[in-house]
Formats: sequence, structure tokens, C-alpha cells
Amino acid sequence: MAIVYVVWGSTYLGIRIVVETIPPFLSAGARFITAGLLLTALVAWRQGSAALKVSRAQLGSAALVGLLLLLGGNGLVVLAETSVPSGLAALLIAAVPMWVVLLRAGSGDRPAPRTLGGVLLGLIGLAVLIVPGISGTVQLSGVLLVLVASLLWSTGSFSASKLPMPANPFTAGAYEMLAGGVGALLVGLVRGEQRGLDLAAVSVRSWVALGALILFGSLLAFTAYSWLLASAPLSLVATYAYVNPVVAVLLGALILDEALTWPILAGGTIVVAAVGVIVSTERRR
Repeated sequence: MAIVYVVWGSTYLGIRIVVETIPPFLSAGARFITAGLLLTALVAWRQGSAALKVSRAQLGSAALVGLLLLLGGNGLVVLAETSVPSGLAALLIAAVPMWVVLLRAGSGDRPAPRTLGGVLLGLIGLAVLIVPGISGTVQLSGVLLVLVASLLWSTGSFSASKLPMPANPFTAGAYEMLAGGVGALLVGLVRGEQRGLDLAAVSVRSWVALGALILFGSLLAFTAYSWLLASAPLSLVATYAYVNPVVAVLLGALILDEALTWPILAGGTIVVAAVGVIVSTERRR
């Protein structure tokens, strides 16, 4: 949980620096394909090639979850951060536990009234966070992309607990990253991101940020998240959603000098408080 809390909170800063000089989906594809191959090699080395063997159903489930989490959830965030501050993106993504509650309700679960109250409070916070897009301070399209990304990430997280996933969480994480990375690479090529790409023009800090995202954000933190999805209650795993934004907002302000406007401070406080209500209520059930 500590890895997911801190390391993942810094990835929003890393993404913002990467997309300064590297196209969004190509960078996401390179990130997850590289991390997926490294994790595959690590699993084979530490546990033997037999640990990578899965059924067709398990492979399909891992690929689907990887596409939802990494192509949809992460890929859209990378695209959005070409126009949206990293701190604002992290605060919008903090809504993930709210969508998970609604997905559970749609599948027949009955959330506690306090949980539903937390969802309602969170929706109010999201409305405040959207103000910068409506006022023109940031691009509204970028804000909406992050909201869609949070929905797709929630769907992937929820699906991982329902589908026949590989028994080994590290194997699952490897296949998820490979599927998500290939998906992001294909989307980048279809969008024409390779046209005019000059690797010599990529800044040193973008390369460093991409390397950090591969080693720490993907190989370390996403693997920890995959293990948690298989080994811990989803309500506990979801607590990262109200720690990551705080880390991301602080790093964005300190390193990139991102403005802390009143919608970001007020809306972010409301969303984080709402997530805290949801998670604390669910953990007692």
C-alpha cells in the first residue's frame, strides 16, 4: 500500500513531463510494453517459465483488464495531461472509488446509506473540479477525458475481481501491461503520432521521466496494485485514491509550479473527503 500510495502519486508528475516532448499514446505504449517484458522476464527468472502458463480464459481476462486499466484508464490520462495540470488530473481520478460503488450497486450489491452519501458528496466535488474547464482555465475536453479514464479504470478494477484471472498476480500484471501497452501503441500509430517524431528532439528530462515511469510507476507500483487486487479487499486497495491526489498536487505545485486555484483546492478537498467516507464505511462492513 505504501508503494501504491507514494510512487503512484508521483506518476502524474512524470506523465506531465514525458508528454512535453513525447507523443502521449506512443509514450504509454513504450512504457507498458517495456515494463511488461521486464516483469515477464523477472517472473520466469524467479519462479520458472511454468509460472507464465495460463488458460485461454485467464489470458483473455488479463488482456481485457489491461486494456481497461492501461489503454483506457491510463492512456486517456496521458492524453489529457497534454492540456490538464497533473494535480487536477489526479484529483479527478480520485473519483474511482465512487464509480466502483456504483458498479457494485448495478451488479446487485446494496451500498450502505453512508456510502451513497459519500458518492453524492464526491459528485459535488467533481462538479467543482470541472469549473476550470467550463471557465476556460484549462481545456474542458481534457477534463472530460480524465473523467472517462476514471470510469474505465473503475471498470477494470471491478472486472478483475469478477473474471477468471491468472492465479499468479505478477503473471497477471505482466500480461495486463503487455496488452495495455500494445493497445496504446496501436492507438498512437492510428492517430499518426509517429509522424514528425524526432527522438533527438526529446528532452533529457522526458527520457528520465519515462524511465522512472517504467521502473517505478509500472514495474513496481502497478505490480503492487495487481497483487493487492488479488490479495486484499477492494475497499482497502481503493484507499490509494485519496492519498495519490495529495502527493500529485504537492509535486505539481512544487516542481512544475502548477497553480492551486480555488476550484482545485475546494473541489479536491471535497472529493478526498468523500472518498474517505466511502472507504471508511466499506471497511467496516
